[in-house]
Amino acid sequence: MKRTTIKKLLIVALCFSLVFAMSVAVFAEDGGSRFENSFWALIPPILAIVLALITKEAYSSLFIGVVVGALMVSNFKPVGALDFVVNDSMIPAIADNAGIFLFLVLLGIIVNLVNLSGGSSAFGRWAQKAIKTRVGTQLATFCLGILIFIDDYFNCLTVGSVMMPITDSHKISRAKLSYLIDATAAPVCMIAPVSSWAAAVSGVAEDLGTGISGIQLFIKAIPYNFYSLLTFVFIIGIVLLNFDYGPMKKHEAIAKESGELGGLETSEPVKGSTKGKVIDLILPVVVLIILCVIGMLYVGGYWGGDNAGNFINAFGDTDAFVALPWGSIIALILIVIYYLCRRVMSFKEAMECVPKGFISMVPAMTILTLAVSLKAATGALGAANFIHDLMENASGSLFKLLPAVIFAVAVVLAFATGTSWGTFGILIPIVMAAFPADSKLLIIGISACLAGAVCGDHCSPISDTTIMASAGAQIQHINHVSTQLPYALTVAGVSFVNYIIAGFIQNAAICLIIGAALIIGTLFVLKTIFAKKVA
Repeated sequence: MKRTTIKKLLIVALCFSLVFAMSVAVFAEDGGSRFENSFWALIPPILAIVLALITKEAYSSLFIGVVVGALMVSNFKPVGALDFVVNDSMIPAIADNAGIFLFLVLLGIIVNLVNLSGGSSAFGRWAQKAIKTRVGTQLATFCLGILIFIDDYFNCLTVGSVMMPITDSHKISRAKLSYLIDATAAPVCMIAPVSSWAAAVSGVAEDLGTGISGIQLFIKAIPYNFYSLLTFVFIIGIVLLNFDYGPMKKHEAIAKESGELGGLETSEPVKGSTKGKVIDLILPVVVLIILCVIGMLYVGGYWGGDNAGNFINAFGDTDAFVALPWGSIIALILIVIYYLCRRVMSFKEAMECVPKGFISMVPAMTILTLAVSLKAATGALGAANFIHDLMENASGSLFKLLPAVIFAVAVVLAFATGTSWGTFGILIPIVMAAFPADSKLLIIGISACLAGAVCGDHCSPISDTTIMASAGAQIQHINHVSTQLPYALTVAGVSFVNYIIAGFIQNAAICLIIGAALIIGTLFVLKTIFAKKVA
């Protein structure tokens, strides 16, 4: 019945799009799209979001968003729309992201190797003895997520693979696990100077020709990244208070009472080698992180070129899409050699992990391709110009409130497009043009942009990171989205208030203290309210 309903909704959406296309195509004009630089530029991502929430299926929803965007770009000319989908969105999306696709495949292979070696199982057995409580297990999951800061994809896969046996043994729902994974993936990458995200942000800022070092701007913005930092306070708060609310409360209650964790029915534990040890998990992760960092420095010219010997500038000039595969390939070779020497697997078994690793990353690569294609459509429709006009209108009369406005706009844009990278790529140039180069408000504005991008990405059901968190916890994607949304919105509300305060106070330490107090106070209030409802 559910599948039939989904099919009917998709057919209705497609028919509506086609009828609308045919009705408007009659009045289509040559030249640019009539929808450029207006609110209509956000219609394709909004349509994709709504369809994803209704159908609980991301692939077709994203594709429909891409098609509708292409029709709007081409003034609803079918041939022009098809040409845009193929030549201007999907092919460039694959070509431009080939490096990150390679990195994903290599990560998938490494994760499969670690599981096959028995390293994950050994770590799980050790952790079950060392970690006795549900609180300790959740804090351990949180800490592991903080430690794996090099990339959000790697974070989601590794934390899920490592911690799932432990969280399962303590009857922690997969919804809670997926939230802990997602809440420490993008947020920690956005405040870690040594990460693919830092490289991407600094690259956008560096290309603007303002004379400000991109990586230095990123580092200065870290203390004002309220959403990322307060998310960590929020996680610690709900864990120590042993308190959940919204849909998450139901999932946790079922897990505690009946042991039904809410995982995918098709998920099966990986059968690894019985010779596996904890070091078989820790060493590959450490090697991968070290080599990826070295790769970033190498590509950034640390050992030659203009940035020789300059650690900060090398990171600012690096290309993560080249550096991460560079480090991952070397790490993969060393990991295979290590496992063969340990005799935890044969060479044939190791090579069987190659196609398995690729297959495990196909969903992420598909989502990424469609999300970038959707971004191309919104870009062609002038979404950036529309947002720019909104920002300019606000900057005149609400200058000190502009960081809060920037945060709200970034949240909406990232939620609609499902990509934080695309969001800060659009907004950073606007923010840097809105504030003087030597002002504290510029730093706060950049932080608000980055924090809003992470928040919107965290909430969006079409975000690739959200999809990866669902996969890492082996849970139905829509369950992950619905359970974490109230938590993310709570932190977003406090962050918004904090950016209003920051516009006037302009002191990171004071604002963080106020924000942390607001988070804890909000949790106590919510706990009191829900306790009264139960009573």
